[in-house]
Amino acid sequence: MPLPLHFDPALSQGARNAVRTCLRIEASHRVTVITDHESAEIAAAIAAELTAIDVDFRVWILEEEGARPLIDMPPVVLNDLETADVSIFCAQAQIGELRSRMQMTEIVNRRFIKHAHMVNITKEIMLHGMRADYDAVDRLSLKLLEMATKARQVTATTPAGTRIVADLSPGYQWLKTSGIISAKTWGNLPGGEVWTTPGEVNGVYVVDGVVGDYLCAKYGDLQATPLTITVVATRLHSVSCANKELEREFWEYTHTDENSDRVGEFAIGTNIGVHDVIGNILQDEKLPGMHIAFGHPYGDHTGAQWTSKTHIDVVGRKFDIWLDDIQIMRAGEFLVTA
Repeated sequence: MPLPLHFDPALSQGARNAVRTCLRIEASHRVTVITDHESAEIAAAIAAELTAIDVDFRVWILEEEGARPLIDMPPVVLNDLETADVSIFCAQAQIGELRSRMQMTEIVNRRFIKHAHMVNITKEIMLHGMRADYDAVDRLSLKLLEMATKARQVTATTPAGTRIVADLSPGYQWLKTSGIISAKTWGNLPGGEVWTTPGEVNGVYVVDGVVGDYLCAKYGDLQATPLTITVVATRLHSVSCANKELEREFWEYTHTDENSDRVGEFAIGTNIGVHDVIGNILQDEKLPGMHIAFGHPYGDHTGAQWTSKTHIDVVGRKFDIWLDDIQIMRAGEFLVTA
C-alpha cells in the first residue's frame, strides 16, 4: 500500500511545522520516514512538505516490511537510517514494539540524526498540538531549563491529591525537547517539555489525565477514574484505581523487569498551545504541568547508568510546581515568562 495520493489539507500546517520549523529540513538533507497504514494520511502530508523542499527522502510502511507487532525493526528500515541525516517516526504503537523503536533510536543516537518521534500521532494532534508556536514554546523551555539545572528539588501538587517531591541529582542532565529538534537530542512531536532522570522521588501522584504506551489508547482520559500511585525511594510502592483492570495492567507493566517500577523520567510540560488532556499521551505529556515515567531513563541523554525494557508516562492536571522555593506554576498556568 503506497501513501495516499490525497490528504486533508488541514493537515498541512502541522506537517509544515514539523518539517520546516521543528526539524529545519533543508534540500541537502537525506530523510527517512517510517509510518504505518493507520498513519499514512499524516505521512502523506509530511511527504508533500518534503517534496516541496526537493529533499531526498524514503518512506517505509511498517506493515509492508514485516508482521506486526514488530519484535524487531525491519533491517531494511535500520539500514536506511544508517544513511539518513533526518528521520521521522509517524506510526501507531502496538503491544510489545518498544524494543523495535529502541533499535531505531539507538541508530539515531549513535549517528546524531535529527529525529522526530511522532508515535501514536493522530489527526486531532496534527490540528492542535502540532500547530503550536514552537518558537515561543522553545523560549519558555529554555528559561525553565536554566532554572531547573540550578534547582536541588522539585515539588508538585494538584487539587486531585498529588503531592510528590523529587530530589535532583547533579550527575543527571536536564534536557529540553521543546519541538525544536537538533542532532544532539531527538524529540517527540508535538514537542514541549524539559526533563531529567531524578535522583530520589517520594510521594503520591494522582493520574487524572492519562497513562502512556498502549494503555493510553485502551483507557483514555482518566479524570472520572483516576489512578493513584505511591512512590517510595523512587520505586512504585502501590497503585489504586476504581478501574481494577487498569490497576492490574499498570502494575503488571511496571513489573516487567527489575527497573520497570523505577522513576526514570521527571518532566515539566511546556507546550503552551495545549490546554487540556485529549486522551493521547503523545500530546498530553506536553500539557503544561508535571509528569513522570517509570522505566527506561534514556540514559544516553541524562547520564543514568541503568536501563529497562519498558517506559510508561503518567499525566495529571492543574499542577502547582516549585523549583526549590520558587513557584513556577499555579493551577496549570506558568508564573514565569521567557
